[in-house]
Amino acid sequence: MIGFIQQLRQRTPLGWLQLSHEKSRLLVALGGIAFADVLMFMQLGFQNALFESNTKLPNSIQADILLISPQGRNVLNISTFTRRRLYQAMDVQGVQSAEPMYINFIDWKNPKTRQKTSVLVIGVNPEKQALNLPDVNRQIDIVKLPDTILFDRASRGDYKEAIAQVEQGKPVTTEIDRRTVTISGLFSIGASFGADGNLITSDQNFLRLFPGRQASSVSIGLLKIQPGYDVKQVKAALESHLGNDVKVLTKAEFIEFETDYWKKNTAIGFIFSLGVAMGFMVGVILVYQVLSTDVNSHIKEYATFKAMGYNNLYLLGVVFEEAIILAVLGFIPGAIAPLGLYHLTRNATNLPVYMTVARAATVLMLTMIMCIISGAIATRKLQSADPADMF
Repeated sequence: MIGFIQQLRQRTPLGWLQLSHEKSRLLVALGGIAFADVLMFMQLGFQNALFESNTKLPNSIQADILLISPQGRNVLNISTFTRRRLYQAMDVQGVQSAEPMYINFIDWKNPKTRQKTSVLVIGVNPEKQALNLPDVNRQIDIVKLPDTILFDRASRGDYKEAIAQVEQGKPVTTEIDRRTVTISGLFSIGASFGADGNLITSDQNFLRLFPGRQASSVSIGLLKIQPGYDVKQVKAALESHLGNDVKVLTKAEFIEFETDYWKKNTAIGFIFSLGVAMGFMVGVILVYQVLSTDVNSHIKEYATFKAMGYNNLYLLGVVFEEAIILAVLGFIPGAIAPLGLYHLTRNATNLPVYMTVARAATVLMLTMIMCIISGAIATRKLQSADPADMF
């Protein structure tokens, strides 16, 4: 039995033996790495929710090419252009249809609490399929009725009672800008960082809700291309045919346009990226402190190894071994804790914050790099250690 234990110890990595010798120091290191990982997980989760929640509507739009005003910053801050451009677009070979979409924010009263909140209203032509949302397309005839809307069941707020009534086939009435409207159907897009919820209705109902808005002022033009035509070629033809008061985008470019706004033109996108960087730096500092302390406390042992003929590369390998062990062990609690935090965030905000395999792999890779960098810094003193100076 004693011989087996000795053999087991001989096969145990030296790095693990050194780390496990000071258990309190090991626990502090793992706690620091887990904290850094949780910080990175949360920031990456919020960043992904930012992009995903704000691109759900653009992703659901059913069009090959979209026309928007050059003044538009994103879907939530969209400008308008004249409807004449849609008629002109129909003159371009390959364009099958050109339909308007109307978008604007409006205050409405929660049917239950009667509190005001801001929601995004989307007006579409009910005779044409504008959105790739089965729930909307199945109920689109409902919004042909005056002052009738479809409500986003994934909106942020207390709407359980109203949603339950609508699901039972009982219409719910509420007030939008002093106008009584009826919720007769439900769909799901979800809240975003810019909007608490969404309403979909007909273009005519939209204009009733916004009496100062002209039908000729379009938010987005939805163009469908005839089969057999190349989208990029039709886009180029549209750009040369239409005026400078519209921007022509493919659907992929429109989604990228929305993502770039939140990524590059808002403070919130920068803050989440900075949060990931800060978590990474915190981890580097914490792991460096642990490894540096370990190297200092065992500097004589390392010097003895040098005197016995072990070169710097072997000793550096021991420290890097410690760094990898810390990265793996610290990642485990660092990946478990965000699962609960993500669930809490989803319930509180209705934002799409979920753990993904890709994100877990990204954070694990960052943790490895973080610990290796710390190990590289901590080994500087080890490389200069001279056995003659230690004794």
